[in-house]
Amino acid sequence: QVQLVESGGGLVQAGGSLRLSCAASGSIFGIDAMGWDRQAPGKQRELVATMTSVDRTNYADSVKGRFTISRDYAKNTVYLQMNSLKPEDTAVYYCTAEEVATGIPSYYWGQGTQVTVSS
Repeated sequence: QVQLVESGGGLVQAGGSLRLSCAASGSIFGIDAMGWDRQAPGKQRELVATMTSVDRTNYADSVKGRFTISRDYAKNTVYLQMNSLKPEDTAVYYCTAEEVATGIPSYYWGQGTQVTVSS
């Protein structure tokens, strides 16, 4: 089992920045990719960014050039630096982790942190 705890959400004006953090605990030795999803009111959950254990990254087109994902492997933490925020970035952001210790991927999500961008 992997536990994920997010922090860093909040209210920010359009054009501002926020940095989300997510600390992993539990069966962390098997974690490969970590990342972030988000879900806005009335919309489906969508992938925001992911980073594998060899630092390969993937971003949603809507955040490319504005958001940056990074990992601190010593702290078992993944970050999401969000710049030039827009009102449409308003959503609950969920930390994600893919654990592959058994050879069969298991997926985990945190409890979510609210990001609200005012216009």
